[in-house]
Amino acid sequence: MPQKTKTVPPKTPDAARLDAIDRKLLGALSEDATLSYAELATRLHLSGPALHERVKRLRRDGVIKATVAVLDGVKVGRPLLTFVHVDTTSWALTRQLLALQSFPEVEEIHTVTGESAMLLKVRTADTRGLEHLLERIHAMEGFKGTRSYIALSTYLERGASAEEPSGAPEG
Repeated sequence: MPQKTKTVPPKTPDAARLDAIDRKLLGALSEDATLSYAELATRLHLSGPALHERVKRLRRDGVIKATVAVLDGVKVGRPLLTFVHVDTTSWALTRQLLALQSFPEVEEIHTVTGESAMLLKVRTADTRGLEHLLERIHAMEGFKGTRSYIALSTYLERGASAEEPSGAPEG
């Protein structure tokens, strides 16, 4: 009997149906999440209750994932921004390396195509902190190797845009 060697990845969720007002609301919140509902309602020419219902729906549908403070890495003592490519011995072990999310230096974890299995965005106080983090990664089971790229300057850093994607129909 043939052995099953590959699994079908989970279905990618469909994009949420967003109208022009949703997109304007999301754009305003992505620039300043501290705006009051009253201010947002005035900007978007909506009643307070109508705006509140839109925000509740966008949260329920997972469009708004969280409302957070974006911290300045330099000012919180983590000025060294590094992108670390992590190689593993197998895809199954890549999933096990998701334990890296418990490391406070790790800001983002992505599985990627190409020569590496994972891409990490990390911030440390200095190269000594980066070296310590890499030592902890090297100690993990399934680890094969890393390549690190230190960012010298950051000119743009932002989340997803609320603007309509090019070529996509409006929902």
